[in-house]
Amino acid sequence: MKKEALLIAVVTLVAGLVIGLVVGKKTSNQTVPATSSAPPGQAPIVNTQKKVAELKNIVAADPGNFQAWTALGNEYFDSNQFMDAIEAYDKALEIQPNSPDVLTDQGVMFKRLGWFDRAIANFSKASEIDPTHATSVFNLGIVYRYDLQDFAKAQQAWTRFLEINPNGPGSDRVRQDLELLRTNPPVQK
Repeated sequence: MKKEALLIAVVTLVAGLVIGLVVGKKTSNQTVPATSSAPPGQAPIVNTQKKVAELKNIVAADPGNFQAWTALGNEYFDSNQFMDAIEAYDKALEIQPNSPDVLTDQGVMFKRLGWFDRAIANFSKASEIDPTHATSVFNLGIVYRYDLQDFAKAQQAWTRFLEINPNGPGSDRVRQDLELLRTNPPVQK
């Protein structure tokens, strides 16, 4: 029972970390200005719909606008509209196929749909394009560890994550997860 409680705590913390890394990475790269913000703790449904409508108008007028397609994908990402996010990211990737951030965000959408092979492909490609792209390697470890229960590959991914990001966001949590895998190795199926 203690191991189950510990595993649940670890999964919850890791999920929070993934969301924080992805959202932080997206907002730091976003170049389309936000129109307004919602009060803390309140979902900005109207603002999201307004932003989506504005971004759709932009991409309709300028289908080659990478930043607008990416921002549209991010709006869908944030509102859990997985398929719409994937499609918007596809359009962005048609324009700039080697964007590790867009590949990673799309990979997260694939993961949420249970398309783990496609998520792994995106995370792997992102880390090949930019070997220092910690978020893609982190997410690769998440899919291997929690979705596919391939603990050896999760350890490889997270070891690489720590090589890239030894003291950055998520590194302490990954060290704890790796230590847990080393000291209490789960039975591989």
